[in-house]
Amino acid sequence: MTDHHDDYDVWIRRFHPAPEAAATLVCFPHAGGSASAYFPFSKLLSPGVEVLAVQYPGRQDRRWEPPARSVEELADAVAAVLHTNLTGRFALFGHSMGAAVAFEVARRLEREQGLRPAALFCSARRAPTVRLPAVWERVPGDEDVVAELRKLSGTDAAILDNPDLLRIFLPVIRADYQVAGGYLAGPDATVDCPITVLAGDRDPETSLAEARGWAAHTKGEFDMHVYPGGHFFIEEHRPAMAEVVAGRLLPA
Repeated sequence: MTDHHDDYDVWIRRFHPAPEAAATLVCFPHAGGSASAYFPFSKLLSPGVEVLAVQYPGRQDRRWEPPARSVEELADAVAAVLHTNLTGRFALFGHSMGAAVAFEVARRLEREQGLRPAALFCSARRAPTVRLPAVWERVPGDEDVVAELRKLSGTDAAILDNPDLLRIFLPVIRADYQVAGGYLAGPDATVDCPITVLAGDRDPETSLAEARGWAAHTKGEFDMHVYPGGHFFIEEHRPAMAEVVAGRLLPA
């Protein structure tokens, strides 16, 4: 990991600065993903909601750093940089592995800093007490990883078909698979803030029942929105999802 745990600019990307925004949304990428995955979302929500996208170590401008080893390690580092920089109304949004990191960051902010998010949005992720399939836990071979990525349809085929790009990308995705697969929360792991779950009706990684399991992990309200699509339904439904986020965070 990095020595810059207290360095906000190492961890956070701001694509559309909106100093007058009514709320802030901190976004956490999926396994193998980077902060730039949230550029289109940031554009849709600006200027009413300012998006802060988290950049994990090991990718893009942080590619020389070793990837994190656990969801908890990521959550500790992100919570440490956020708590001094969050003012006013804020929420957390995570897709797939990012939902687990967002949940753990919310727990830390509530428990240790007394900061309660207005909402936690968990997208394309089983409840934290439901283990991921075995491919996420063991150290998979390159062929296993590529096959899984093709199944999920979230990675550009130009990367999967290019051996040179794959050589750069595979160590990161393999590390992230172990981070995501190694995470399991106890049944008593909860947040006080409301949880909104977003799910694809044909997601091979998360059934609707598994997604609904998040309801047990909030002491606040729970709601769920289901969209047509697979694990990366977010690609086709960004505007609708941005409306859900804005509806939660902005005054009517």
